Amino acid sequence: MSNSRKITYTALFLAFSILLPQIFHLFGGTGPVFLPMHIPVLLAGLYLGGIQGALIGFLAPIFSSFLTGMPAIPILYFMIVEVTVYGFAAGFFYQKKKLNIYVSLVLSMIMGRVFLALTVYTLQPVLGLTISPSAYFTGALLTGIPGMLIQLLFIPVMIRLLEKAGEHIVRYNA
Repeated sequence: MSNSRKITYTALFLAFSILLPQIFHLFGGTGPVFLPMHIPVLLAGLYLGGIQGALIGFLAPIFSSFLTGMPAIPILYFMIVEVTVYGFAAGFFYQKKKLNIYVSLVLSMIMGRVFLALTVYTLQPVLGLTISPSAYFTGALLTGIPGMLIQLLFIPVMIRLLEKAGEHIVRYNA
């Protein structure tokens, strides 16, 4: 994939990662359930590689928070780490390690949640949060199960559609 095409797709996935959560927020507080910001970040990691996936994962929550107020602080700090890891891990496992798309997604989800737990544990005393890290992590994990299922169902289909459209994934080092 040419650099100009990669930059274009990076911008599109970043815009999508800001727009999609806003669509879900029109229907109430469905963001934590359906995890709409995760979808474009994981797609970017799989399609563009780990570096672009991590870049989008890092920037998306920051831009979204600045433009819309969501995610709110302190959730913003946690999401930055979580979705950055998702984007990088998806590209790393799928493109560099050449693992199956489903295995890559599951490993990315596990790694993102592990880093989420570590971030909550580390920042909880600094931010003066009263919720325990294990309670936050458990709540986020259980609440997000529908979103994880949606990701496992639709992201592989979307990647296949991108491939069939003529944009074949070039597996390069993440």
